[in-house]
Amino acid sequence: MSEFKSKLESETLDFLCDAILTLENREECYRFFDDIFTINEIKTIEQRLQVAKMLKEKHTYSDISAETGASTATISRVNRCINYGSDGYNIVLRRLEK
Repeated sequence: MSEFKSKLESETLDFLCDAILTLENREECYRFFDDIFTINEIKTIEQRLQVAKMLKEKHTYSDISAETGASTATISRVNRCINYGSDGYNIVLRRLEK
C-alpha cells in the first residue's frame, strides 16, 4: 500500500471506494451508477474523464471544448489535476491504454 493520504479520506468514502471495487463488469457499473448518481453527476464525471484523455493526447482546449462541451474552466481544472493533482487521472488513463 502506498503512503498517499487523501484530504478526502473518511470511513464513509472508504465504504464507497470498497463498494466500487466490488463491481465486476461494465453492466454492474451501469446498474450501480444508475442507482447512486444523478444523470447530471455521471455526465459531469464522464465529461471530465474525456477531457483528461484528450489533454493527454495533446488536443487543444478549443478542440476539447468543441468535442466534449466542457468549459475552458473545466478543462483548466482537469489539466491542473493531471499536472499537479493526486495522479488519479494518470493512473486510470495509463491502465486504460493497456
